[in-house]
This record gives sequence, structure tokens and C-alpha cells, in this order.
Amino acid sequence: MRWWPRSIRWQMLAGLMLLEVLSITLFAFFMIRQQGNQISQRAQERLANQTAFLALQAREALLQNQPDWTSRSVKMMGSAPDVSMAKITGPDGVVLFASDSQPAEPDLDSFERAQLPLIRREESSLFSLGGDRWECAKGFYIDGRLRGIVWVEADRAWNHEPLDILLRGTAIFGVIWILASAMLVLLMARTISSPLAILHRGTRALMNSPETGGSFPLAVVVHNEFGDLIEAFNRMVASLAEQRAGLNDTLSLLDSMLANAPIGLAFFDRQCRFVRVNQVFADLTGNPLSHHLGRTLRELLPQPVALEFEKTVKRVFDQEEPIRDLELSGAIENTKRTWTWLASAYPVRTTPQQVRWVGVIVLDTSDRKRSEEALRRTEKLAATGRLAASIAHEINNPLEAITNILFLLHNFCNLQDPALNYVKLAEHEAQRIAEITQQTLRFYRQSTLPTRANMAELIDSVLTLFQGRLNGLNIQLHREYDAELALFCFAGEIRQVFANLIGNAIDAISDGGRILIRARRSRNWKCPHQDGVRFLVADSGVGMENAVRERIFEAFFTTKEQTGTGLGLWVSYEIVVKHQGTVRARSRMASPGCPSGTVFELFIPDFPDQAGTNKNPATEELM
Repeated sequence: MRWWPRSIRWQMLAGLMLLEVLSITLFAFFMIRQQGNQISQRAQERLANQTAFLALQAREALLQNQPDWTSRSVKMMGSAPDVSMAKITGPDGVVLFASDSQPAEPDLDSFERAQLPLIRREESSLFSLGGDRWECAKGFYIDGRLRGIVWVEADRAWNHEPLDILLRGTAIFGVIWILASAMLVLLMARTISSPLAILHRGTRALMNSPETGGSFPLAVVVHNEFGDLIEAFNRMVASLAEQRAGLNDTLSLLDSMLANAPIGLAFFDRQCRFVRVNQVFADLTGNPLSHHLGRTLRELLPQPVALEFEKTVKRVFDQEEPIRDLELSGAIENTKRTWTWLASAYPVRTTPQQVRWVGVIVLDTSDRKRSEEALRRTEKLAATGRLAASIAHEINNPLEAITNILFLLHNFCNLQDPALNYVKLAEHEAQRIAEITQQTLRFYRQSTLPTRANMAELIDSVLTLFQGRLNGLNIQLHREYDAELALFCFAGEIRQVFANLIGNAIDAISDGGRILIRARRSRNWKCPHQDGVRFLVADSGVGMENAVRERIFEAFFTTKEQTGTGLGLWVSYEIVVKHQGTVRARSRMASPGCPSGTVFELFIPDFPDQAGTNKNPATEELM
């Protein structure tokens, strides 16, 4: 009940007052009922006597032929304090005398007329007019003949006055009794409610701020059972504070370990729902930390990985033994980049007989896996490069002999067509073989000092290596550079940059695309006084998404999972940094009305004192 007070003091007071009000009300009800019956009975007897007396006086006055006596008797009777009205009517009901000089009704009303047949010779007729109004009628006879009827109405207020006095007395007694009882209850309840209020405040303080002890110990205000209870409560709070201090230290250490551990940590219940995770694990799943709690593995991880995880967690719950070095693999949906986790699961016991949770330790070995794979591929590429250089070197000796023989055949053997044409074709193909072997040796042999290199020859040498792929894919090649354009640089490294950019451009084109290669003298836009060469490699390939474009210069990041190492653009960027240059990348995916493609723009400063030191790092701008 919301209206009922909550404190013991006011409950006792309200209960006592309610009991007293009910008892006094019942007492007043029965007393008033009993007294009212007695008062009503006495009033009726008195009204009958008054009516009989007035009838006797009217008969005597009529016998003495003194009508004025009758008028005075009626007025005297009407002036009595317990009479409201007195009148005398004839046998036919016409008012002859009345206590009022001008009665409101000169004749009897219909109710009074209904009483005329009931009036008897020796008896008074008492009847109710409604609303606790009583009237009495009595006829007076002379010589056996009805000469008149006396009507007397009792005064209702005068009859109720004893009841009102009794009711007021009872109310005054009840108020005095309730106030006295309330004061007594308040004094007695103080010895009970004060200690309980202290305990209540202490309990609320312990609930609201359990780690602050400013409100304790509680004051002992009484020396009885409540005082003993307060002292026991103080001892309990002190014990809880000691236990809480030790528990807080332990929790602080565990929270610090959980938050700052460089590995992913997660805890699961028997329904494989997340109970607790750290930020590292949330970063591994790619979901906010708050989204993990209460969710299942299938809601946050790819289905194959989630199923393997659930199987492991349930097995730990069933066997109550740890599982170590579980390798899980998956792919990021947007970039299709693979990842690898190394997970270990162990039981978490709250009691020696019960495993309540399962903890999982996750280590992201994706970079290590990619590094190992890239290292293997790099080793293969390095071995292939050394083998290619050896083969190219060995090819030069027989190739030189073949070239000399073809020269002799062409100039001294006087061959005729079509044999002469065959010799010329063989000389051309042999020259192509010589150029290819020479370019292969250029990639393998790197000079230790920068030199001024012809950019046209350098770019052409790279394009020669990709000529077969360009022709096979019907790619249109547009060259826009001066044949005399030169740059002071590490020619082998710049050649590697163009090989990576042109190779990626060819990979991005399916069939029948275009590649534009441009080179020209320019100035650094951020440092206008700095001269250099600006290169542009553009293709009409499929383009890149924003998420991919932002990461193209990261080591081991690749979208070609089967053939790529993720090192080409990273190495190219490092070479540009080494030459104190800048690189930009712009790309657009195909959309209605807009073609797709990618543009790489490089600026390499041209000054003879560049010795390969990284004085000013390159500015990477992704647009």
C-alpha cells in the first residue's frame, strides 16, 4: 500500500490511531444508537402527554365557554421549548386555534387528514411526518360528541440536542485520547526507530558507496538488543572492507593484465556467449568492445571459424582440460585478406568441482604467416634472379658466336633470297635475345653509387620485358617522354619501381585496355625551387576501393593472394623515400558513365649531391 508509512515509528503511530478511531467510532455508534432510542421514546411519551394535556384544557375551556382560554393554552403550548407547533381543529379539520397567529396552512394537509379516521376517543394518535418529525393528535369529546382535535408537533432540534452533546463529548474525548496515545507511541517508538534508522542509513551508505568508510562505524545510541545489532553490523562492515580491499587489489591486477595484454583474451559461458573480452580481441573481430557481451560466437565471427571455436569451447567444458595451439584461419570480407589466429582455451573454475567459464587466448599470427610466405617467395624470387642472371651470362657466350656466324653469312657468303632474308631474321631475333639478357643483368646488378641515367632508355628497357604480356592482352601503350630526359638516381632501383608499377597496371587490365607512361621535367609543388622529373603511370584497369587504396603501400598487403607478396609497392615507396621524392595514387572503380582506372604520379628530385640518405622522407598522398 503506497499510502501506508514505511518507518516503524509512523507505522506504530498510524496503526494505533487507526485502532483508536475505529474503537471510538464504534463506541459512539452504539452509544448514540442506544441513547437515541431512549431519547426518541421519551420524546414520544412527552409529546403524547402534552397533547392529552392540551386536549383536556381545550375541553374545560369549551365547557366554561371561554374560548380565549383555549387560545392562550395553544399559544403557551406552542411556546414550549420542545414543541414546534400546536393547533386545534374542528372535527372536519378546519384550524380553529394555532400557536402561530397566522398558520402557514389554514387547513390540515393531506397526511394529517389521513389520520382523522384513526383518532380514537381515549387514545392519542402518534405518527411521523418524515425526516425525524413527529406529531400527535387527540380529540376531545363533550357528551360523547367529538368537538375538536388537538395537534402538537415536537421540535426536532430540541430532541436531537442531547445526542449532539453526547457526540461532541465523545469527539473531544477521542481527540484527547488519540493525542495522548500518539505522544506515548512517539516516545516509545523512538527507542526502537532510532537504532533502526541508524542501521538503515548505514545499509544505504554501504549500498551507495561501498568503498568509502566515512559513515562507519555507526554510533551506538541504545544499550539493548538494538545496540548489540549495531555493534555486530559495524564488525561486519569492517570485515567486508578488509575483504574488499584485497579483492580490489586482485581485480585491479587482473583488469590491468586483461586490458594491456598484447594478446586477445575472451571468456565464454556454457552457451558460448561472450562474458568478458579485452580490446585486442575486439580489434581482431572488427567489432566494438560493447557489442561482444551477451552475444554468441556465430553472431560476430564467420561461420566456419565460429563453429570451430564453439566446438573447442564445448570440449573444454566437457573434458575440463585445456586445449592449446589451435590454428584458425579466415578472410576479411571487404578486402578478402586472410588472417590466421593461434588460440588456446582453458577452463576457469569458481569451485574445485565446477567449471563456470572457458577462457580463450588468441594470438594474431597473420603478419608472421604473411612474412614467412613473403620471405619464401622473396627467396624464390632472389634465387630465380640469380639463376636468371647466371643463365643470361652463360647465354651471352654462345649468343655472341651465333651473332658472329650470322654476320659472316650475311656479308661474305653471297646468299640469295630467300636465304638472305632468313639470315636477316635470325640476326634480328639474336639481337632481341641479347637485349633481353642485357636487361636481365641490369636488374640483377645494382650500382652502389647514383649516376645520371637516361629515363627513356630505362623505361624502354622495362617495357621490353613486358612486351610479350602487352601484346598478348592487346594493351595499347602510350609513351610521352623525351628521348634525352636524364635523372641523377640509382638506375637499377628506379627501373625496379617502374617494373612494379607497369606490372601492376598490366595485372589490373583484363583485355584491350590502355597504359599511359609520361615523364617530363618539373618542380616540386611544395618546394618550387626544387627541380626534378615527374613520372606518371596510368591504366584503364578495374581500379581500387578506398579501403584498398589507403593500404597499398603497407608491407605484405596484397589483393593478389595467390601470386602477390605485398612487397612490390612497399619496396617502390621505400625507393622513392630513398630518393627524397613523393608519390601519389588515384583510383576509381567503374560506375555508370564513368570509366575505371588507376594513376600513379611520382616526383624524383634531380640534384647531383643525392647520395641515398633519407634526409627528407617522401610524402605519400592518397587521393
